[in-house]
Amino acid sequence: MNHEKTIRLQPQWILPMHTDGEVLEEHDLIIQGERILAIEPRQQADARPCDETLFLPEQVLLPGLVNTHTHLAMNLLRGLADDLPLMTWLNEHIWPAEGQWVSDAFVADGARLAMAELIRGGITCFNDQYFFASAVAREAEQIGLRGLVSLLVIGVPTRWAGSIDEYFDKALALHEEIRDFSRVGTVWSPHAPYTVDDDALERIARHRDDMGLDFHIHLHESAQEIEDSLKQYGERPLARLQRLGLMDRRTLAIHMTQMTEAEIRFCAEAGVRIAHCPESNMKLASGIAPIHALTQAGVTVGIGTDGAASNNDLDLLGEGRSASFLAKVSTGNPEALPAWQVLSMLTRDGARALGMGEHIGTLEAGKQADLITIDMRPLESQPLYDLASHLIYCVSRQQVQNVWVAGQPLLRERRLCTLNEDDLHEVARTWQQRIRPN
Repeated sequence: MNHEKTIRLQPQWILPMHTDGEVLEEHDLIIQGERILAIEPRQQADARPCDETLFLPEQVLLPGLVNTHTHLAMNLLRGLADDLPLMTWLNEHIWPAEGQWVSDAFVADGARLAMAELIRGGITCFNDQYFFASAVAREAEQIGLRGLVSLLVIGVPTRWAGSIDEYFDKALALHEEIRDFSRVGTVWSPHAPYTVDDDALERIARHRDDMGLDFHIHLHESAQEIEDSLKQYGERPLARLQRLGLMDRRTLAIHMTQMTEAEIRFCAEAGVRIAHCPESNMKLASGIAPIHALTQAGVTVGIGTDGAASNNDLDLLGEGRSASFLAKVSTGNPEALPAWQVLSMLTRDGARALGMGEHIGTLEAGKQADLITIDMRPLESQPLYDLASHLIYCVSRQQVQNVWVAGQPLLRERRLCTLNEDDLHEVARTWQQRIRPN
């Protein structure tokens, strides 16, 4: 019988995230193999034999952060086209650049660079939508991150596929290719209502139901999207997807900045989940998602960074701060999205939004040991009265000290364990020289 290594973590505080407000002191967490074995009072844990004990003074231990929407390979396009409206940014800059440069090698290199940023920012799970997704899955599996990659469908030719049929063929092949991966799964993902027609969406609905997979899509991202849909289809995009059988408990809707009260009620009743990307929405002036109203109605909301080409980073702690401030100023209510609620959106609710709540998102025995520690010692974090307040309004991602996924260390005392920083710098320089505008 193989012995599974046990690791005892001794932080100053543990935030299990079962419920908002729960803070444990003088408790230890025990990892056995890939899972959490126990959380125990320190005196009780002293009697437990362990292979390794890590002392984490003045650090807080909490579940790994969950990035519910991103485009990892677009790290290589960071800062390429800024301060532009969404459709100008896409049509005149991003899509032409992708048409020239995107390949398996581009996506592998970009994803690897992005995964280093995820890990250093305390993100242990991602939901990625991009071309050549098998490259993303391979990198994540090798590096040790958890995530979902997209079975992408878009109604325009790209370097990934030249026709709708080819998109479907490649999507199904990708699902088969990675179905035995331990940490990476698949999700059906048409790009957006304005780039995918009804026939393709109906095909996706059939495949989704037959395969038991989830579905995610950019939706109600801008006022222009709504106007164009009304002209072309005579209905708003959400109503169109509802008509096609794609707005239900297996749906993750990304952005949702343009919503009526009736649509908010519908999402709550149907169990639709939301991925909120506040900084990308602000930067592209796409609108403000009514997150306070959605959560008050009972909708599960996670937070995403979007891609670094429109954000321009993968800082999920920063997104949480922006989400809270944006909700307060847009509603005129300083009590909207308080710190504990945002912390839940980054962990517990993010996991639920991706359909992973049974496995990650909280710290409890039997769940996967996806966890992080954050150092609360820096002067910039002093004095400390309220952990959740500091984590959302004060702490920077540079204070993330340690990261584990399935019990495997990916970051130890700010040093990457499964990636080489010098190699990543060289990758970034190489692509910068290729892509740099003349």
